[in-house]
Amino acid sequence: MAQIVLASGSPRRRELLERIGVTDFVVRTPEVEESFPEGLTPEKVVAYISREKADAAAKLCGPEEIVITADTMVFLDQARLGKPRDEAHALEMLTALQGRRHTVCTGVSVCQGLKRLTETESTDVFFRPATEAELRRYIATGEPMDKAGAYGVQGRGALLVERLEGDFFNVMGLPVLRLARMLEKFGVFLL
Repeated sequence: MAQIVLASGSPRRRELLERIGVTDFVVRTPEVEESFPEGLTPEKVVAYISREKADAAAKLCGPEEIVITADTMVFLDQARLGKPRDEAHALEMLTALQGRRHTVCTGVSVCQGLKRLTETESTDVFFRPATEAELRRYIATGEPMDKAGAYGVQGRGALLVERLEGDFFNVMGLPVLRLARMLEKFGVFLL
């Protein structure tokens, strides 16, 4: 089987790959400016950035290697919520999310040589109403500070989530079922 390369520095993506049985992979993280053209839908934004990452990663890899890239973003009413700059910014984001629905979109690209495939996954996340005191206690854990939307659904952030519609793993940063189906097109069968 061809060497799989995860072109991401995300520990969550590494963990998710291992959870689905991809244990023999290497990590190579390309430097990519995450900019995109104006006027794109959320799904097109993450697809665009994922392709940019794939193009950059392909330059670090041999033509036989299978490269996986991903880009995950949180959108509230079409506005992108990135990682919080500081605790005040985290509180601002979490306050905007509480009691509402938002969407987590991930673009995933798989490439090998000249063969490239990009797909997207969207999951709706519904936050429960939360008090400012609860949000401040969550922020004090430090968990929100390196996560888009200022929460981690796989950690204590789960206590803010009322329900999900879609792929749970997408909210963690990698839609594993979609990725597995994409890998099959490259001759990698996980089951």
